[in-house]
Amino acid sequence: MTLLELEHFFILAGLYLLFTAVQVLRDHRHPHRIGSGLFWGLLAILFIAGPYLPPVAVGYTVTFMVALTAFKQVGAKKAVAPDHHARHQSAIALGNRLLLPAIGIPVIVIAGSWLFRRLSFDNWSIVDPGQATQVALGLATLVGLVLALRVCRSPLSEPFNEGTRLIEILGWTLLLPQMLAALGGIFGQAGVGDVVADLVAAILPVEIPLIAVVAYCAAMALFTMIMGNAFAAFPVVTLGIGIPFIVNTHGGNPAIMGALGMLSGYCGTLLTPMAANFNLVPALLLEIPDKNAVIRAQVPMSAAIWVFNVLVMYLCVYRF
Repeated sequence: MTLLELEHFFILAGLYLLFTAVQVLRDHRHPHRIGSGLFWGLLAILFIAGPYLPPVAVGYTVTFMVALTAFKQVGAKKAVAPDHHARHQSAIALGNRLLLPAIGIPVIVIAGSWLFRRLSFDNWSIVDPGQATQVALGLATLVGLVLALRVCRSPLSEPFNEGTRLIEILGWTLLLPQMLAALGGIFGQAGVGDVVADLVAAILPVEIPLIAVVAYCAAMALFTMIMGNAFAAFPVVTLGIGIPFIVNTHGGNPAIMGALGMLSGYCGTLLTPMAANFNLVPALLLEIPDKNAVIRAQVPMSAAIWVFNVLVMYLCVYRF
């Protein structure tokens, strides 16, 4: 028996999304009141009752949500121009205390994930050891919220109002990570990895260890750019290139290969608008006219990190 489960945080997130849906539906000045209200309400239902719904029902719900987005029925109200002077003065007054919530979250996640794995009594535990890190992240987020309210001396209504505004700005991009991760699993089950393996073996001389490493890292970056998520690309590329050529053919270390392969995939994340939550959302939140400005700024660092990953993998994966 466990006291805290990851599902509890999904329910909490669903309740917040339900609050957002109600707020949108009550706002008769909202340009997309019905469509946006339905979108956030359906997403709330999936978060709250997802484990209890038939997979077919979930699939149809997501399809309907995609249709609402495709027909431009989901959107946010026109943003009110922020008072930059007031923000600047507030930032000066608060100083480095603004960093406390941001620093507190990773510290609590590290401490919580270590502690939760060790707290168990007979058949009872606070957290399932397999969910320790995720639950610690959920708790750390709540603690970070309390710290932010304390530091900024904001009313309790502030996170609800601002959170609703930010959720509406993010819009459909909130669904993208989950959908792309699911897509990666579908590709893996469909045998796309085998097709990739055949194509790579036919085109490249993967009997050369360096070529196998370059092919794996390049495919991780490219598939991530296409899918927008390294977790979606990982099963396809690892089953198609990593395991057959680096591990089976050349005897490489799968742990080193997997770790550096994911990092290579993250290089692709920096270069694609498909990773909307990383690359498009910051531009929206910072009100940058050029939506691809973040991607352009990340190109040199992404290329440098990718080359570094290839070199480290080649030097280590066959030797340790």
